[in-house]
Amino acid sequence: MSVSSPSGDLTLNVLIKSGTAFYSVTYKGGIVLEDSPLGLITNAGDFTTNMNFVNSTPAKVEETYNQTKIKQSQVSYKANTLNCVFSNAKQQKIAVLFQVSNNNIAFRYELPAWGDTKVCVVSEEKTGFKFPSSTTTFLSPMMRPMTGFARTAPSYESGYEADAPLSKTTSSEGYVFPGLFNLANKAWVLLSETGVSSLYTASHLSAYKNGIYTVEYPNPKQNNGFGSSGAQISLPGVTPWRTITVGETLKPIVETTIPFDVVKPLYKPSQEYKMGRGSWSWIVWQDNSMNYEDQVKYIDLAAAMKFEYILIDAWWDDRIGYEKMKELIQYAKSKNVEVFLWYNSNGTVNDAFQTPLNKMNTAIARKNEMKWLKEAGVKGLKVDFFGGDKQETMKLYEDILSDANDYGLMIVFHGATLPRGWEKMYPNFVGSEAVVASEMLIFSQDVREKEAYFASLHPFIRNAVGSMEFGGVLLNKYLNKGNTKGQLRLTTDAFQLATAVLFQNPVQMFGLTPNNLEDVPAFELDFLRNVPTTWDETVFIDGYPGKYSVLARRQKQKWYVAGVNAEKTAKVLKLKLPMLAGQTITMYNDKADKETYTSNLKVSKNGQLSITIQPNGGFVLTN
Repeated sequence: MSVSSPSGDLTLNVLIKSGTAFYSVTYKGGIVLEDSPLGLITNAGDFTTNMNFVNSTPAKVEETYNQTKIKQSQVSYKANTLNCVFSNAKQQKIAVLFQVSNNNIAFRYELPAWGDTKVCVVSEEKTGFKFPSSTTTFLSPMMRPMTGFARTAPSYESGYEADAPLSKTTSSEGYVFPGLFNLANKAWVLLSETGVSSLYTASHLSAYKNGIYTVEYPNPKQNNGFGSSGAQISLPGVTPWRTITVGETLKPIVETTIPFDVVKPLYKPSQEYKMGRGSWSWIVWQDNSMNYEDQVKYIDLAAAMKFEYILIDAWWDDRIGYEKMKELIQYAKSKNVEVFLWYNSNGTVNDAFQTPLNKMNTAIARKNEMKWLKEAGVKGLKVDFFGGDKQETMKLYEDILSDANDYGLMIVFHGATLPRGWEKMYPNFVGSEAVVASEMLIFSQDVREKEAYFASLHPFIRNAVGSMEFGGVLLNKYLNKGNTKGQLRLTTDAFQLATAVLFQNPVQMFGLTPNNLEDVPAFELDFLRNVPTTWDETVFIDGYPGKYSVLARRQKQKWYVAGVNAEKTAKVLKLKLPMLAGQTITMYNDKADKETYTSNLKVSKNGQLSITIQPNGGFVLTN
């Protein structure tokens, strides 16, 4: 059995060998995935051995939708589908639904009721990905459970190794989604999953074993050992979607919308949610800034920058208090600034001690707190320290989102898992961390040294499949309150401005400090006063993960082209920019001495432009 994309370039084949179901993938005739296994093991039946083909049904799917919180606001999705039904030794049936669009494959298992069996536990998944042996990888290892700060891992905050051979990907915990693969420069492949809700567990890639990666469920030790690592589902039921994005170049990887194409909204928004930018004292001024006076300074900073929000982080309940917080919220409103407040997600699964604690993990406490938040005028929450992918934790994410929508609250998750289609599934979801984010620039010299390296990876991997709340644009020379010595920033100001465009998240909390109003060039501040956080179109321009990255994003008629350079020498690029052809544009770039400047220039009528990016530097072009 086989199904091809509407263009005919991408083909998926299904077969049974020795009682096991397999699939393989080709793109323009070249092998992308060799025979890779399919199958689930449940407590009601084994669907990995003694399998027989029953029937298959081809069909088509076509949908157009609008989504303001992702990289493209209007999306048209067309795919050819194949629903394959198999039976096991007990004559129990299971189906695999494949959807193949021009550069993407999505598939999931569909489980019917088996006689009187109306529920089951899926304990293991055998879905595999067998790449040609010459493939290299761009993967981030899954963190060991109950490690890291206050035993809050895993939190999707490990770095990436670029272009590693398959044989080196042997992490004992496996690798997080998404994972990027280079098939000897013949094709690029991005693996991920989407559509994970309270009805299933999230998963990740296993280590490379016996020539294959498999879908792996959470380590039982996550969440202090509480909760099943498998999925408890009612029948009929479905698994989340496994997604495979394929391209000869990185363009389909960067521009894919497959995480959203195959999912549906789970509820309606209770109101229209406003995206935007915010100030945030904790990232540079840290815990000591959690006082009324410093928060006033950051509200004033947000107002001066025309930002829509301020994020007030941990300890606010203890060091400012609920009554004074009401006053602070009203002061912010008088400056046309709205408030996000930080919360600890739990009090039961790890040792994170920051407060407010025990306000989000139970329905009664959560609804009482959200009632107060709505009355006080809060617009959103940053909820932190989840540390796990079990179904229990997926339910907590969903419960927080659903309850928050009832009270008109937006949600950002930190110390959290990868968002898997959540921008479309949950209308009030506005981003997740799930990355080595800006806080590690404060805490780690190694991360400061790798800042440009990681930034050059994210558009191709982490940020390709979901919003990424990085909390960046740090313009202090030293990443601390004094800004005179200490944690020296190693990237240029133009690099920082570029990440405001390069990193996509509908609500962006920027790391500016009040002193930046005086010690940063006015043209940089003006750029940040006007940079959008939502986009109508995203276009891959150039790049190689781990070396450099250039993207173009459009809001209405205005284009922003942004790039960063992670290599150790200046890089001269000859860019093709048809969207700017013949126009006079503004450029933000770095001189050889790393000083950031701005100038106007004319793009040729054929849209070609030569530009130099300094090491640890960046640029932005706007029309």
